[in-house]
Amino acid sequence: MQHYNIPTVLSIKTSDLTPVEIQGYLNAAIAPRPICFASTVDKEGKINLSPFSYFNLFSVNPPVCAFSPSRRVRDNTIKHSLENLKEVPECVINIVSYDMVQQVSLASVEYPKGVNEFIKAGFTMLPSELVKPPRVAESPVQLECVVKDIMALGDAAGAGNLVIAEIKLIHISEAILDSHGQIDQLKIGQAARLGGDWYCRVTPDNLFKVAKPVKNIGIGVDAIPFAIRNSKILTGNNLGQLGNVEALPSDDEIDAYAQQPEIKDLLDATIGDSQTRETQVHLKAKELLDEGKVEEAWKVLLVA
Repeated sequence: MQHYNIPTVLSIKTSDLTPVEIQGYLNAAIAPRPICFASTVDKEGKINLSPFSYFNLFSVNPPVCAFSPSRRVRDNTIKHSLENLKEVPECVINIVSYDMVQQVSLASVEYPKGVNEFIKAGFTMLPSELVKPPRVAESPVQLECVVKDIMALGDAAGAGNLVIAEIKLIHISEAILDSHGQIDQLKIGQAARLGGDWYCRVTPDNLFKVAKPVKNIGIGVDAIPFAIRNSKILTGNNLGQLGNVEALPSDDEIDAYAQQPEIKDLLDATIGDSQTRETQVHLKAKELLDEGKVEEAWKVLLVA
């Protein structure tokens, strides 16, 4: 497809890189990453609170998430959180919002063992109901978890330790719920990690929806007529939208759409000039696709 510009690629074997170099590339590329802000305790009850960005959800039945306290690249030592989890296999994963991200970063400081990062970072401790570690009151969602397994992924500097945690109890701030009692993505305001010192923030102006192709089988990009598929105006995302429909509009629907004043004026103005007509039709279709009006976009593309 001509509208795709294939960039020049730098290909590097990981075996030729140092752990620091690998970390730099991968942390920047595999992002944004949600932040596991984990509270743990050791066998003496001493509390630790630390963030980990190698973290995600992996199952809902049973509800399981995993995070990885990696061995320090600098000196191959392990973190207090991992030591605690081996002694007391429980934790609370506190979801990080933008409003608390600077304090979360402060909690990542390598304080001596036994120092309570709740106090150092200025967070409020809440007692948990099912597990020993406390919750972070400022977190919009707190997950009480029991650790099912810890898998060492290596023993060299930078090696991860995959902590598999089953979620037993979910605490959700009512301030982030919608009218149906569900978490409102416009309200929770998560923050996520990128590479280096970079983070990103979820705000209403950078959220968008993509229709899930779960109910119907889309026709696919390969079924889109060549002139549309090879458009210099429509993007790959636009083609993905067009390919996600189950069927094309009928001739009657297309004819009816062609009678709308705006479309009729466009067609009348480009009589005898097929190139200009195609350009204007594709521009109008892109405008509709960017507004999420996929069916209308198909109709305007097929009137030409």
